[in-house]
Amino acid sequence: MARSINIIYFAWVRERLGIDQEQVSLGDEIETIADVLNMLGEREAAYADIFADVEKLRFALDQDYGLSTSLIGSARELAIFPPVTGG
Repeated sequence: MARSINIIYFAWVRERLGIDQEQVSLGDEIETIADVLNMLGEREAAYADIFADVEKLRFALDQDYGLSTSLIGSARELAIFPPVTGG
């Protein structure tokens, strides 16, 4: 059975891609957030450029913060956004 995940993009990531979210099918080989990023980068150059430096990005799986090495598991939502700053 094919898995899918809803990816939500925020701030400059959303602006550069020109979309705020998309539903993506995941193959069995996709296990981590980094795997999702690599898959998207292979699909289109704009993704590859944005995801080239994951240190500039933050991630959340089902609204829980994660790292690029975090396992996707049964997550239904992946959020990708720049670091949050405050003052």
